[in-house]
Amino acid sequence: MNFGGATGAWLAFALLFAVALAPTVMVDIPAMVDYPNHLARMHILATAGTPDQSPYYQVKWALYPNLAMDLIVPPLGHLVGVEAATRWFLLLSQILVVTGAIAIEWAVKGRHRIAGFAALLALHGLPFAMGFVNFEFGLGVALWGIAAWLVLKDAAWTVRLAAHALFVALIFTAHLFALGIYGLTIGCYELWRLSLRRFDARHAAAVVPLLSAPVIVLLAIMMAAGGGVGGHDIAWHAGQKPNWVLLAMNGYSRYFSAISVVTVVLLLWLLRRQGLLAFATPAGKWIAAGFLLAFFALPFRLFDTAFTDVRVVTAAAFVLPAFVAIDIPNARTACVLVAVVAAIVVVNVGVVVHVWRDYAVEYAAFKRSFAMLDRGSRVFVGHSAEAPDPPDDLTEYPAYHVATLAAHYAKALVPTLFTHPGKQPLEVVQAQKHLTISDGGPVPLPFLKRLAEGRAEGGRYVQNWARDFDYLYLVGPPVANPMPDILDEVMHARRFTLYRIRRRISSGG
Repeated sequence: MNFGGATGAWLAFALLFAVALAPTVMVDIPAMVDYPNHLARMHILATAGTPDQSPYYQVKWALYPNLAMDLIVPPLGHLVGVEAATRWFLLLSQILVVTGAIAIEWAVKGRHRIAGFAALLALHGLPFAMGFVNFEFGLGVALWGIAAWLVLKDAAWTVRLAAHALFVALIFTAHLFALGIYGLTIGCYELWRLSLRRFDARHAAAVVPLLSAPVIVLLAIMMAAGGGVGGHDIAWHAGQKPNWVLLAMNGYSRYFSAISVVTVVLLLWLLRRQGLLAFATPAGKWIAAGFLLAFFALPFRLFDTAFTDVRVVTAAAFVLPAFVAIDIPNARTACVLVAVVAAIVVVNVGVVVHVWRDYAVEYAAFKRSFAMLDRGSRVFVGHSAEAPDPPDDLTEYPAYHVATLAAHYAKALVPTLFTHPGKQPLEVVQAQKHLTISDGGPVPLPFLKRLAEGRAEGGRYVQNWARDFDYLYLVGPPVANPMPDILDEVMHARRFTLYRIRRRISSGG
């Protein structure tokens, strides 16, 4: 798109980019679902080996493909504070994904036209609103790696191998699924290049080792060093795939996101119908087909990592616009299109700012509650309802993991703190492992009540929760004391209530 000249286009993009980054700059703790959980881990890693270290958690480093913030934030936190360092990491991740999308377009077209605007539309989509910060950082590095591959496509194989190996190492360390996006895009691009010529077995035999060798080496090192890539849990939820597409632009409001997605799709359809939209290169068709197949082929959960298919939708929004050309006949039409994009971005950011500022009050209440906990206590986390996952109101989801910050502020044991083997370099001390889970969220209240009454059976950590834990955080809509015979209310706020567990009972086993 070209309106008012290149200077006008860059100015419009720069203003929108600043607006899109505003929430991260304005708010100390972003209201992203997994973010407080990651922040708690950063605090524990930063204090490991000091007099202030946690009595319940210990650091266990290995080569995991999910270590971006774990390697960057704690050292930086010693200089600027852990909360600031974590927020700077998020800001860097956002900058990387947007500029990486532009870098790919520059490599394809020799200039920036639409990729940056498209990236801003997806910057607060569902995976990023969930707080998948390692994936976001890794995706940013992957986008720059894809751009480098395209720029060096005709360079000497030694140069390509060196650049490719460097990016594979960086992306692998950051996040495994970001590496998958990198490999998917480059693989589809190289298949297209192979299709342009009569099949050359020697050329194909050279490309495959070039692409796979760095990955194979890293996997071998990881296995030799005792690392891993998570668990073996797989879940499909295939019927939810249309919903994931509709949540591509906002992870807090289903309605606004759906309206935005439909608006953009209609605009693209109109441009296509008028002959103004096409792939800038046939490679774009191959890459689009690859993303489409990956979206339908991937399950919802893979290697104990959720929203895997959703991440493909988000990644496509950052990769594919670089391969699309929009031919606008005049500046007026271009201004109208940019105005539509700007309106969506501004309203999108407004929704995010509203949710994040609203949670600032809630986070302050949580911090006050942490001071009421006995230091070194054991803290259970439940949900006041059936806890649909995700909940009907997505703005309630960010409260799910805030209680894990008690692991830092009160040096508490919190079973929902992420300590998944193969994903985080943190583990629970051996004596307390039976009271924790490696990955999960709040336990629904009806189930907790049945357990306390001996009418249900659950996992080892939850079976005797009323006997084994000292406090209960009940997140979600406030309810009257559900078990007054064993719970004493300590504090309540709009999205949580803190209870002290008054007496220990055996819950059926």
